[in-house]
Amino acid sequence: MFTRPAKYIWQHLRYIPLWSALTYSKWRGFDARARSLGNVIGWTMRWIPIARQRFDREILRIYPDMARADRLILSRKMGQNMGRTLFEVFHNTGFQAGQDKFHISGPGLAVLEKARADGKGAILVSGHFGQWEAVRAVLKSRGMETAGVYRHQNNRHYQRLLVRGIEQGGKPALTTGRDGTKAMIRHLRSGGFVAILLDEKTVDGEMLPFLGFDALTSTAAARLALKYDIPFMPVFGTRRDNSSDIDVEFEAPIEPTDPRTMTQAFNDILSARILEKPDQWYWLLRRWKDMRR
Repeated sequence: MFTRPAKYIWQHLRYIPLWSALTYSKWRGFDARARSLGNVIGWTMRWIPIARQRFDREILRIYPDMARADRLILSRKMGQNMGRTLFEVFHNTGFQAGQDKFHISGPGLAVLEKARADGKGAILVSGHFGQWEAVRAVLKSRGMETAGVYRHQNNRHYQRLLVRGIEQGGKPALTTGRDGTKAMIRHLRSGGFVAILLDEKTVDGEMLPFLGFDALTSTAAARLALKYDIPFMPVFGTRRDNSSDIDVEFEAPIEPTDPRTMTQAFNDILSARILEKPDQWYWLLRRWKDMRR
């Protein structure tokens, strides 16, 4: 176990590669800098063995016959997308300034506008797919600022960048866990909107099919939507081929039934999008690891 000074030194060392990638191109424009970090992460996915092996383990579960050459291409594209997304999250103010690159569609936006007018909250559910922050950027520009939920980072440098970026995208920034859940409930009861990425495993979740395999999945968001009679809405930001323009889609709310059925409906919706555009999902989540064992 690290002593406190050693822990701080280790956190600094682990932060140096990201700090270097974020700062070396400061003189360039926003899109160019985002692409630069994307290229760095894409290179990492292709050439760093531990990253490539972790990616292969997950992708072969879903695509067991995918050739190595195709996996290398897909991992690089995924890395480019996630690196760009990471840059945009960390620099959310600059990202939100590019509203002309967001192409909005779907029946859900009108539902959210009505909920806001009626003083009701809403739960927006998405995954680590495309550029999920585009959803909050669109809503904030329309006077519907939306809270973001995040998982606490042990590295204080990553934590600082992440919280700052999420707050730029919309306040409050809510952490997972008991205290964060209490704050979320207060926010929803006061008529606030909350955006949650539901594709991370959680120890207290239920085993639900995701991409054809059982995965620990939290049903808490659906449970809250039912309890407070608010929309439980799938939302997505999907990058176009140029990586800069993003299709922001507000789907119709999932029909209120029971938490398990509603969460499974979301899993199915996200799974279909991943199968259509596998390079836009973050395959390194270790989604199918059973944390209860």
